[in-house]
Amino acid sequence: MNLDQQQWWDQSQQDSDAVVLDVRTPEEWHQGIIPGAIHIDYYKGQGFIDEVEQLDKSKTYYVYCRSGMRSGNACNIMSQLGFEKAYNLEGGIMEWDGPVVEPV
Repeated sequence: MNLDQQQWWDQSQQDSDAVVLDVRTPEEWHQGIIPGAIHIDYYKGQGFIDEVEQLDKSKTYYVYCRSGMRSGNACNIMSQLGFEKAYNLEGGIMEWDGPVVEPV
């Protein structure tokens, strides 16, 4: 499901089961992340699926990429894998007005 920035951020901040998932490339990741994000590169293909399958399906995932395309596809894949709550950030980090921090 696609959420606009405000919905995506508000829900992720109020949700005790929230996991922010960045599906960009490592190069993009190092340019700055939304606070608290974990990283799984969508372009890993089967490796992406393998890593996602290890995540806790009971959590709620707030997924983003650069423009919203990869994260939208990632949410669809997650849904097929049995994740019931995966939300895509419309417009991705390119249109993000919220906080951005350096990855640790």
